[in-house]
Formats: sequence, structure tokens, C-alpha cells
Amino acid sequence: MSSRDWSIQEIARLAGTTSRTLRHYDDIGLLAPTRIAANGYRHYDETALVRLQRILLLRELGLGLPQIAEVLARERAEASALETHLALLREEQTRLARQIASVESTIDALRGGEELMAENMFDGFDHTQYRDEVEQRWGTKAYADGDRWWRSMTDAERTDWKQRVADLGRDWIAAAESGIDPASDEAQALARRHVEWLTQVPGTPASAPDGDAKAYVLGLGEMYVADPRFGANYATSSGGAHGAEFVCDALRVYAEANL
Repeated sequence: MSSRDWSIQEIARLAGTTSRTLRHYDDIGLLAPTRIAANGYRHYDETALVRLQRILLLRELGLGLPQIAEVLARERAEASALETHLALLREEQTRLARQIASVESTIDALRGGEELMAENMFDGFDHTQYRDEVEQRWGTKAYADGDRWWRSMTDAERTDWKQRVADLGRDWIAAAESGIDPASDEAQALARRHVEWLTQVPGTPASAPDGDAKAYVLGLGEMYVADPRFGANYATSSGGAHGAEFVCDALRVYAEANL
């Protein structure tokens, strides 16, 4: 490998993440900078880039940061580990291709006035895709309770729930784009709505009488920033992770004061 390295700002831009996330990875021992320049900026070499690629791949596969640290500690051969990641990504690619074909088939049927084939409409879709991640983070009971609750809903109840989530996400984005302080009354009202929403999902630590709601809310806020799957729900028009960072900061203020 060459001796070139990149600044933290360059790496954040190239990887589609944030300097804050990279600093967090350093703080928890997941990705240390190769060197720190005289101006205090972190710099990363090619070896660090390969490690970051593995971290981001594992995040995309649904692993939490503690699990990623364990995987990286076990697997020292980067090329061999990346081959495993590649195989998993190809499985995901196949699933997405099935989803695309399913949706295209539905569109063609609707436009052509043809009968919908129900058995083909949901190929590649799986509402249990995050089961392993939920069970790893919060236990098998958390997943079972949440799954039972979701399945017990009527179609109308599910539609109302999804609309509530969409409204909350829209209001978070509007607040982040307005430039208000995460500690402001408006932002804290949103944080209260967010926590009230979480407490209504059975199986989460926020809903359990003996659950650690504060740690749960703080952890979710950090996950919104670190995990692009969830951060995308709060993406502002300016792009990047600004929206997710705003939500994280507002939830932190609320949790410290109220939970």
C-alpha cells in the first residue's frame, strides 16, 4: 500500500459519513486515526480505509458497534473477511432484485388493467429482516413482543401508525432545517413526542417498567447518527447527517433532563 493518508474531513466525505461519527469510532476503540497532524486533525491511511469499509459494511448488515468490534478482533485477514462481506452483499443484491421485479410487475399490471398476482407481490419483502439485530441488542422477548403487537394490528391501525411515524420524521426534519437549538422548547417537544412514540412499542426498554429508558433513548440517538439506514429518516435538504445529529442532540437533552 502507498504512504498516502487522508484527513478526517476527506474520509467523512468519501465514505458518506460524518467527522463526528469517525471521532466516535476512535473514542470507542473501533477505528483509530493513523496519525494526528500538528493542527490536531486526524488522518487515516489505506489500512484504516479498509477497516472503515469493513465497519460500514457490517453496519449495513445490521450489526451493532460492540458486535462489529468483536468481528474485527476475530478476523485479521482483511481480504478473506471482505470476501465474506461480499457474499452477504450479493445475497442482499439478490433480495433487492426480487423486490424490484415484484414492484415492476405490480406497476405493469396496474397500468395494463390486469389482475394482480398476490403471490408475486411480496417477493423479496420481509418485515422480520431486523430480527437478529433486535434480539442481539434487546433480547428475544423484545422482538417477540414487538412482532406480536405488529401482527395484531388491523390494516387501518398499521396505516395510522406509519402516518404518525412519517409526521414525526417530517417535523424533525423541519426543525433541523429551521436552525433552532436542540435544547429549545420546540425541539424538546419533538423529543417528548419521540419518546412517547417509543414507549408505545412493546418489547423496547422504553416500554418496560424495569427498562433503562434513558440508556435506550441515548443509544438510539447515537445510532441515528452512526447508522445511515436510520439517519436517512432525518435527512435534510442540505444532505449529510445534520438532521440525525439534531435529533440525537435533542434526545440527549431530553433524556438527561427527564429520564
